[in-house]
Amino acid sequence: MSFEFFPCPIDGLYEIKPRVFTDSRGYFFESWSERDFEKAGINARFVQDNQSRSVKGVLRGLHFQKIHPQGKLVRVIEGEVFDAAVDIRPNSPTLGKWYGVTLSGKAQNQFYIPAGFAHGFLVLSETAVFAYKCTDFYHPEDENGIIWNDPTVGIDWPDVGADYTLSEKDKNLPLLKT
Repeated sequence: MSFEFFPCPIDGLYEIKPRVFTDSRGYFFESWSERDFEKAGINARFVQDNQSRSVKGVLRGLHFQKIHPQGKLVRVIEGEVFDAAVDIRPNSPTLGKWYGVTLSGKAQNQFYIPAGFAHGFLVLSETAVFAYKCTDFYHPEDENGIIWNDPTVGIDWPDVGADYTLSEKDKNLPLLKT
């Protein structure tokens, strides 16, 4: 198997570490293998890949889609981010709970977030290139979110030495209603 799968404290979330081959030329690794993920119990069909570049202190999220929920496999190509997922599954025993992972281009670790979670990340390095696969297409009319600093969720976002930079849309997201 080309990956190690580490279940997180919230059911469905996994931190994933690929097997990285390095030599004097650089490195190589598989970033996705349907066969290996299915063996680990992750039966995700990805339909869209996305990529963003952000500067230190940018906080994106917490986003989700209501009618077309997206599972995501997220990773950082360059730089480092703190990535957080909040359980918004209505009948989940961990509804409203969050879990976070630091992802970096150096570690090449990944975070699998199934449908039913709000997702966001904070850039910790000077810049970061963030890439993710989605299990459903983006539907702008279906987009929703939770404000990043919702006190009932209580995400422990890292200190980056300055105020976070958010889009106007993300600054005005609602609180989680459980």
